[in-house]
Amino acid sequence: MASPSTPTWLEQGALTGRFDTAHPFPEGTGRGEAYNPHLKELEALIQELRSIGEVHQASPAQVATAWAIAKGTLPIIGVTKVRQVEEAAAAAQIVLSDEEVSCLEKLGDEAGVDTLREWEKEMA
Repeated sequence: MASPSTPTWLEQGALTGRFDTAHPFPEGTGRGEAYNPHLKELEALIQELRSIGEVHQASPAQVATAWAIAKGTLPIIGVTKVRQVEEAAAAAQIVLSDEEVSCLEKLGDEAGVDTLREWEKEMA
């Protein structure tokens, strides 16, 4: 998974742990069309986000945010609830080890999912 993809996946909710092959994005939505075909490929990565989250007492979304920060990016997180703001603030305090980042990078690359939309590709 390339660096530009990580924040995009998080933004769309694909790495929150909420969606998987048994619980896909709603059909007929942009996110469903973009990510549902790739949920199987993302399973190992999402499981690792959960495992790392257990170590850091964090959600998969928080670990994904910390991963984006560890890569030197500034994730833009959409929120609609106070709880999401609090979780994002807590995610900024998570410091992932080099081994954790490397493992996430490897699994992201192995997933081989690229969902950048055309207008995003020129920014990558």
